Amino acid sequence: MKQRVAVAGAGVFGRHHMRVLKTLDTAELTGVYDIDPARAAEAAAEHGVQAFASLDQLAASANAAIVAVPTTAHCATGCQLLNAGLDVLIEKPIAPTLAEADELLAAAAKTGRIIQVGHLERFNPAVEALAAKITIPLFFEIHRLSLFTPRSLDVDVVLDLMIHDIDIVLALTKKMPEEVRAAGISILSKKVDIANVRLAFPGGCVANLTASRVSTERVRKVRLFQPHEYISLDYADQKGVAFRVSPQKQIGFEPFLIKKEEPLRREVAHFVDCVTQRTRPRVDGEEARRALAVALDILEKIDAHAAIISATLAAQQ
Repeated sequence: MKQRVAVAGAGVFGRHHMRVLKTLDTAELTGVYDIDPARAAEAAAEHGVQAFASLDQLAASANAAIVAVPTTAHCATGCQLLNAGLDVLIEKPIAPTLAEADELLAAAAKTGRIIQVGHLERFNPAVEALAAKITIPLFFEIHRLSLFTPRSLDVDVVLDLMIHDIDIVLALTKKMPEEVRAAGISILSKKVDIANVRLAFPGGCVANLTASRVSTERVRKVRLFQPHEYISLDYADQKGVAFRVSPQKQIGFEPFLIKKEEPLRREVAHFVDCVTQRTRPRVDGEEARRALAVALDILEKIDAHAAIISATLAAQQ
């Protein structure tokens, strides 16, 4: 039986979700709702489905929904759909605050509904290949750089881009950081546009993360060091290679065997399967909340660093 799935939000992300849902044999796209009726009508016409006039109409048409509205509306939209009895896939981050994330988790617990959160890279075949090769991770160097666009300016670069890599590092280390150091600046928006972060984990693992949405190029790369091995991975190209040192001090070179697939399609298909089988999603609300907690801690550290810089500059005047 196909799951009836609707989409809340007809922006760029919402339309990608609609496109993917139309390709799945396990799902039926029932329609789309957007606060802008014209945008909803355009997206609906593109995919031959209904444009709903309200979230209530959307909820009545489906048993699951994808929430692709601005982050500031995740809590209100998600809770309304959960309370209407729908399972939801919410785009990342789960919410802008921990209080709102907790509201979503409470609504899901109360209604017995599923929350999956769109940490897309977890469904990247290259990341899955990396996870299979993890032994004792000691050091991560991660760069996520993007060209500037007016999209997602309601949140800063940490919640917009870096949270993908925060989620991946937490999943691979299976730990929360015990120390966070961070710096960031605003360049083209009122929010932080570029950030550099150092996370220190129990046991000695360290992760250096850099995220920018004002780059001249698009970069999605992670480098991992663990005992006797160095791994380089390109998220975007879905390519990876491992360099190993044998007991005889010989260096081996092994490219990853990766079957390239669209992460979004795999993510949405996983959500539909979880709805059908009533199983826990790979990235559920609790995991998304942990990533959000680290991201918000990073933003606090960035604010503290900015205050130090301001004081230093003021002292020079």
